[in-house]
Amino acid sequence: MKIRVLGAGAGGGFPQWNCNCHNCHRIRRNEMTGSRRTQSSIAVSTDNRNWLLFNASPDILKQLEAFPAIQPKQGVRDTGIKAIMLIDSQIDHTTGLLMLREGKPLNIYCSEMVRQDLSTGFPVFKMLEDYCTVKHHSVPLDGSSFTIPGIGDLRFYTQSLKSKAPPYSPHRNDPHDGDNIGVIIEQISTGKKVFYAPGLGEIEAHVLDAMQSADCLMVDGTFWTDDEMCAQNISLKKAREIGHIPQSGEGGMIEILSGVAKARKILIHINNTNPILDDDSEPRKILDAAGIEVSYDGMEIDL
Repeated sequence: MKIRVLGAGAGGGFPQWNCNCHNCHRIRRNEMTGSRRTQSSIAVSTDNRNWLLFNASPDILKQLEAFPAIQPKQGVRDTGIKAIMLIDSQIDHTTGLLMLREGKPLNIYCSEMVRQDLSTGFPVFKMLEDYCTVKHHSVPLDGSSFTIPGIGDLRFYTQSLKSKAPPYSPHRNDPHDGDNIGVIIEQISTGKKVFYAPGLGEIEAHVLDAMQSADCLMVDGTFWTDDEMCAQNISLKKAREIGHIPQSGEGGMIEILSGVAKARKILIHINNTNPILDDDSEPRKILDAAGIEVSYDGMEIDL
């Protein structure tokens, strides 16, 4: 199984266009050791030709141009993307669908709640009806498995995660199962598993079970501390309030991952304010010592 990190950043990417936080200010001036990141998305394949795209960020065109393997160039108009799976209906994970409108019908796998959001509050699915159209496929939320036509040798298990729907959603303040999902990606022939969850607000029992069963974890790396954006006068909301477990502190991601012995551990969906974006920072050294990696655009994982 090959996994390509198309984008490793959280909403807005890094640097964020209007942000002058400590990180954004320095990366623009080449005053820190680190790399720029586009908004969160990965692609998965077992044959390096047929790809499942996870999320479609606003940066999708730039991400695809940087990844020649996903453009097989076998026809006048062609793509290696056979299907798209949406983790949630957040703008930074779905706006890129509009950039894929010139192709054939888009096979999109997502929960019923995500389908509703993308048909009402942010009606991307309806917008695309006069272009490529959308073929929606519901994903199960009970942990049962399914396969996707065109994506060989992979089996998927999707599960609901504690979260909130996007601010635009008609049920923003009325959470439902399926507002956010985690995915176990299993290669059938080898049994190797990846658990992908770029947004984690709580470690429920089924989430911990998924983590323990996986050979590789790609999980929420949004914030270093719970009050990260408050401390920088960017927001009044803390990390946990908006559905993200910080890495540091009691009950943080470092502590959680320390209990998962066998898996390769990778953080993804990293906010522009997070000090781990600085390769030379003390938080980065702490992650290194804990055996936790920080994803970057273009990172490739082979299992």
